Order: sequence, then structure tokens, then C-alpha cells
Amino acid sequence: MSALVTGDAVVLGLRPAKLPSRALALVIDLVVVWTAYLLVSIGLAVATASLDEAAVTAVSIATFLLVLVGAPIAVETLSHGRSLGKLACGLRVVRDDGGPIRFRHALVRGAMGVVEILMSFGVIACIASLMSARGRRIGDVFAGTLVVRERVPAGRGMVVPPPPPWLVGRFAALDLSGVPDDLWLAIRQYLTRMRQLDQAVSWSMAERLAGDLAACTGAPAPERVPPAAYLAAVVNERQARDARKAFGAFGTFGAAAGAVAVGGPEGWATPGAATRGGLPGAGAARGVAPGAVGAGGAAVPSGVVPSAVVAEGEAVPGAETPPVTGFAPPA
Repeated sequence: MSALVTGDAVVLGLRPAKLPSRALALVIDLVVVWTAYLLVSIGLAVATASLDEAAVTAVSIATFLLVLVGAPIAVETLSHGRSLGKLACGLRVVRDDGGPIRFRHALVRGAMGVVEILMSFGVIACIASLMSARGRRIGDVFAGTLVVRERVPAGRGMVVPPPPPWLVGRFAALDLSGVPDDLWLAIRQYLTRMRQLDQAVSWSMAERLAGDLAACTGAPAPERVPPAAYLAAVVNERQARDARKAFGAFGTFGAAAGAVAVGGPEGWATPGAATRGGLPGAGAARGVAPGAVGAGGAAVPSGVVPSAVVAEGEAVPGAETPPVTGFAPPA
């Protein structure tokens, strides 16, 4: 079964690849690349038979750099970290925080690969992977990347929940350049596991991570927005930006649509909304009209699809009373 990968090429629930699978993928890649190199070299040797020795040497060096170095870099860049060997073994190269790699990541990995793979026949890469807790070779360390498994057993993958629809796009103007990769990874891991935590512990961790994120962005977290919902919305915004860089307008539309359409965990609390019995946040249902008045006179925030008005003692048509999850304040 395929691992959980979003439409913007972001792997969720990072599972570092083991050395055997990485070695097998590398062997497949090397067989393909060396076969192509030999075929190109034979063709050029025939075509350059009439040239002098200096010209033949220059062509040979250029062929080596383009085929054995440039081709793997181009493939990893265009496929977002999936060479032929990695595709066959169910692996992918991602950034440390789980995002898709770009040209600079592939370039550093390819340049270091000349030394630790081609010149040492993979010995340096194997030793470095064995010494690393996450199985990274030297090129991964310098590039800030990680090779992860895409195919995992059913039920073991964990999804970063999408934010509530009324938070999608709210942080489009937020400056995320100052957020370190370690904090992104911590937020992603928290969001995938928060429903496994005690409610009070989950809420405390969310507040701490939200405070760290707000400090890095220079903008305070919105009031009356649950910290977990704030974290999910900002992560969604970053994924949307990665999609725009990787795939253009189509990827942006897919990320935004997926954030609204894909069913996430129930229980997102809509700030300021009230429901039957006056329980705050429990009646933030999908499809409530902007500015609609709920029980107790609380206004539902704008940005939700209009379809109903909440009256005291009445249920919203099509709404569900969500169960308590890690998104609600601890009792």
C-alpha cells in the first residue's frame, strides 16, 4: 500500500528508509546510469574518431559529468526525489521537515555522491548511513534531506489533519521564512499524533508549539482560534506554497481543494460559535452562514458556506455534534 503523500508531493508521517532498501535502490540506479553512460560513450567514440586526443578527452569528461552526475540530479529534481531505483523500492527523498526537495537539494546530493558513491564504490555512503540514526549519508546531511519509505503497511501511516474550512487561506500573508525545519517537523509530528495523547497534554503541547511558531513568524496567533487548528492551518499554507513552487497553479488548487474536501478529524472548534445546550465550539458545523446567530447570541465567523441559521434548541441541517478530540480545550 502506498504511504500517505499529499497532492503537493509532501510525505506525511516520515519513516526513514533502512540501509538494505536504499542499497537496492542505489544498485538499480547505478545499473541504469552506467548502462546509459556506456552506450553514450560508445556512440561518441565512433563519432569523435577523427578528432585529436585533447578533444576526445574533453568530450569524455563532459559525458561523465552530464550522464553520471547531471542526469541523476535532473531526475531527482523533476521527480521530486524519486529516481527509478527509489520508485521500484518505494522510497523518496524529502527535506528534513518532510517537504519536497528542489534543485539545490538534488545538486548537493549529486555533488557529494560523486565522492561517496562513484569514487568509493558506495563504501563511504554505507558507513555514513550505518552511523546515522536516520540512515542519512553525507550528501543528505549537507543537503538537509532524508530518504523515507513511501510504501508502509496499512494503518501505520498518519495524516496531518486539514484545518477547518474557515481557516484555509487565512494565513496567506504570513512570513514563514524564519521558521526552522526542526519546528516544522515537530509541528507535523504533533498533528499526526495528537489524538493519541491525553487531552490536557495535547492542548499544552499545541499551545507551546503555537507560541514558538508565532515567535518565528513575528505575528501573534489569532485569538479564540484553538492552537491545534492554528498549527494545522499554517502547515496547510506552507504546503500550498510548496505546491505553487512545485506544480504551479494546478498544485495550488489541488492543495486548497484537498484541505476543504478531504475529511479530517471531527471536533474542530469554531471560535465564537455556540450550540444546543450552550457548549462552546461544539456546534461549529459545516455550512453555517456567515454572521449567523447561534444559541446565546454568539456570531459564527465569516468564511463558512452559507446554508443555515442556528436557533436555540434547533440542530443545524446536515450538521453533526462532533466528538471531543485533541482539538478541544481540556475539561
